[in-house]
Amino acid sequence: MFKTFCLSFSFKNTYRVNSIIYSIKQIPLVKKLLPNSLYQNRGLKVLANVLSAIWEIISMFLGKFLYLYLMVAEIGALYDKIPKERVFLHILFFLTLIGACMNTYMFNPTNDKYYIMILMRMDAKAYTLSNYIYSILKVFLGFLPFTIFIGLRNNVPLWICLLLPFFIVGTKVITAWLLLYRYERTGECTNENLPPKVTWPFVGVLLAIAYGLPYVGFTISIPVIVAFIFLMMGLGIYGFLRIFSFQSYREMYQLLLAGKKDGMDYHKAVKQATENQSRKIISQDSKITSRKKGFEYLNELFIKRHRKILWKSANRVSVISLLLVIGLLFSFQLNKDIVTATNHLLMVFLPYFVFIMYSINRGSIFTRFLFMNCDHSMLTYSFYKKPNLILKLFQIRLREIIKINLLPAAVIGGGLSVILYFSGGTDNPLYYVILPLSIIAMSIFFSVHNLTCYYLLQPYNVDTEIKSSTYTIVSWATYAICFAFMRIQMNTLFFGILMISFCFIYCIVACILVYQFAHKTFKIRY
Repeated sequence: MFKTFCLSFSFKNTYRVNSIIYSIKQIPLVKKLLPNSLYQNRGLKVLANVLSAIWEIISMFLGKFLYLYLMVAEIGALYDKIPKERVFLHILFFLTLIGACMNTYMFNPTNDKYYIMILMRMDAKAYTLSNYIYSILKVFLGFLPFTIFIGLRNNVPLWICLLLPFFIVGTKVITAWLLLYRYERTGECTNENLPPKVTWPFVGVLLAIAYGLPYVGFTISIPVIVAFIFLMMGLGIYGFLRIFSFQSYREMYQLLLAGKKDGMDYHKAVKQATENQSRKIISQDSKITSRKKGFEYLNELFIKRHRKILWKSANRVSVISLLLVIGLLFSFQLNKDIVTATNHLLMVFLPYFVFIMYSINRGSIFTRFLFMNCDHSMLTYSFYKKPNLILKLFQIRLREIIKINLLPAAVIGGGLSVILYFSGGTDNPLYYVILPLSIIAMSIFFSVHNLTCYYLLQPYNVDTEIKSSTYTIVSWATYAICFAFMRIQMNTLFFGILMISFCFIYCIVACILVYQFAHKTFKIRY
């Protein structure tokens, strides 16, 4: 089994090294300097191997630290009326259950599994078990130092901190065994990249319990959580034994990897599933037409056919936001402490809404469907990439995505002004204007930003796979910056004016950049 692991690890590392070199070649200005023979360069191969090893270590520790610090400890700190150790363990308990369902480390149909088990005919059981043990060890070793460090900072007893990695590993192991057992009984193989529909409501309920119950002052008691920790540890040992005794790994992976023949990877399966779902949502009414001309005609047809998929989420967020506003106003009548706290938050916590508006913005979904159902065909025509026509279509599309995102932004912004008024108000009436305008400005900014990145860094290939490392870097940087705003406290009036001004300037700069460069960058990637 150890020899099998070494061979498979060497193969995956080679695959990763080539991917690193490919990503380097996609960086603007750099790619023109690097020839295709780069893949044969021994020195660069060594560098890529070093980067691969560094990434292996980083992936083992950094993700776990950020997860425990940001998703558990930092959010738990908001519930200051409940003991920190209870909130920490409560949130971690339910997030662990979610993680066990969403990431099993066994049912992910990756390319290397197809190459090794199907094409190269490596022993499926030895390959699966050796790599699964390695993945579980990474989980355990990655969590151990941070459950101790962050757990102790949150007043969790040391002996519980030491048990938490065993609990996390145990839940993952027992989940993997249950899915194997399901395959034995029904012949149905789980693909964790395409989870069944019931998974998402289940995850939503667990998230609501994890973060919602502490808000109303309730958490699961520490003795109950400790009992579950020991239960999962025991079940985890039993699950490991059953996983080792499972004999049908090759048959199971032949079913799981069936869509990968001829080199097809799971991205195509996801794409196919997305397209099938889109056909159900996109209007097939042949009577849909438009009286407009040129790009306005093309855009109106696209919007009419995709109205459900584009507006459904915006309408849902608007309704939920309105209900939250009404619920908060109702809570003012029950608890006067909430009134004072809310008024204070509205005076200094407007930057927090940067992350909220980033999260609910539909810009990335809009651009993905633009490419999938329009641009991947239209980009084959040369006229479609002329600078003046690109700018014209960019402005038309920008108008549409702003309209879609404007509905929830208006509800949230107007709701904040109403909440401010009923929570005690302020002597400066400008606050009632700046609050909704700044929320709308954030919504416009993210609409512009997503569409600009799409035109300047067009990341998709013909299979709707993201092939631009620069686009990925920009996306992660945007997320990180928006998340950082959650830690900023600033006068609402000052920040609102700053946000509105920045949005106005960004819109002008975006149009200039699209006009100057999009005719070179707006193309199908290969």
